[in-house]
Amino acid sequence: MVLDKKHWMKAGLVLLLSVSLILFTDIMKQLRIGEGVTVSWHTIGGLAVLWLFSMIGILISSLMKKVPVKVLQEFPVLGWVSITSLIFCLSSDVFVEAIQAVNFLSITTPILAFAGISVVDRLSDLRKTSWRVAIVALFVFTGTYLGSAILSEIGLSLTR
Repeated sequence: MVLDKKHWMKAGLVLLLSVSLILFTDIMKQLRIGEGVTVSWHTIGGLAVLWLFSMIGILISSLMKKVPVKVLQEFPVLGWVSITSLIFCLSSDVFVEAIQAVNFLSITTPILAFAGISVVDRLSDLRKTSWRVAIVALFVFTGTYLGSAILSEIGLSLTR
């Protein structure tokens, strides 16, 4: 089923909120720290390109729901957005230059915010899981942190 007007408006507004949060994060980083990518009209253009890629990915995903191939029907929206971005960026450097004006770390802010909202939304499901999940999570977090720290130290020692 192709999304109706109400769903398109909702998707567009959620993406606009995300892009606005990225812009806000970029501006705050520039004001507080004074370093990083300078916020300019190029930044807004890059955010518009990211918004457009996301909307095209949502459109492709909704169109693929009609295809009789199960793999295409179940392919995630993020995959379609990634493929769309890849195709456009490989076809023209204009898109790459526009996106380069956006600070990469600012993009992580809305992603982490939405992940947090998603986890809180499913907190009742999390309570039903065994206490052993917490132990596994601690080991995963510790292993990830130590792995990152070790790789960082190796990288720093090689550059000295």
